[in-house]
Amino acid sequence: MFFFLSKTLYYVLMPIFWILLSFILGLWHKNPKKKHFWLSISLGLLLFFTNPFLVNQAFLWWEEPPKPLSEIKNYDVGIVLTGITIYDKSPHDRVYFDKGADRVLHTLHLYRLGKIKKILITGGTVTIWGKSYKSEAQQLAEVLRLANIPPQDIILEEKARNTRENAQYATYIVQNTMPPNSSCLLITSAFHLPRAKACFQKAGLKNFETFAVDFHSTDISYTPASLFLPSEKNLYRWYVLIHEIVGFLTYKIMGYA
Repeated sequence: MFFFLSKTLYYVLMPIFWILLSFILGLWHKNPKKKHFWLSISLGLLLFFTNPFLVNQAFLWWEEPPKPLSEIKNYDVGIVLTGITIYDKSPHDRVYFDKGADRVLHTLHLYRLGKIKKILITGGTVTIWGKSYKSEAQQLAEVLRLANIPPQDIILEEKARNTRENAQYATYIVQNTMPPNSSCLLITSAFHLPRAKACFQKAGLKNFETFAVDFHSTDISYTPASLFLPSEKNLYRWYVLIHEIVGFLTYKIMGYA
């Protein structure tokens, strides 16, 4: 029931839902004043949620800012969260990345710079319509091995199905298979980092810091295009942000973070 309600709530909170609802109400009302009111609301919401400046400001407020590589210390292990690959695409003889490939690419960069000694990838097997695919941890490990990362420096956690379990299982591996007080760098998308950080704190991981990647925000620009030019992609950006904020609050209410 909780799963059903949470998924339903996500759709209700999508900006396109509000825009369409107010538009339908405007078409439905016979009263000219009410019709004008709801159609105006629909237009106003459309202009608001397609505006590039407003959604960028919202992401700048939510996302943890990027850290210069020169300021990153050395860590015993980098913990990489998955959720960035596409499964429903054949042939399955390669890794298809969705947005978020920075999670593995920036991890590779940090490893090459000597900032992290080992890479712990957490993400379990995905099942779609009864068909199971290899775990995301395995897929990202394949990419890292193609980049000549030694297998002994890649640690896989293949049971986690969500951020809470990422934190629980990865923390267990760090605490039970690595030297005491091993330093960790948590690597995930900037929009996802507040929830992930809270989950790892709840799971009891000690001596860890964060590294944000895969930004939806950009540097502030005051050009006419960045201030006023509407774009349909901004509807999706708002959905990502609202979805994540709701997920963060839900985790807090459930005691997961």
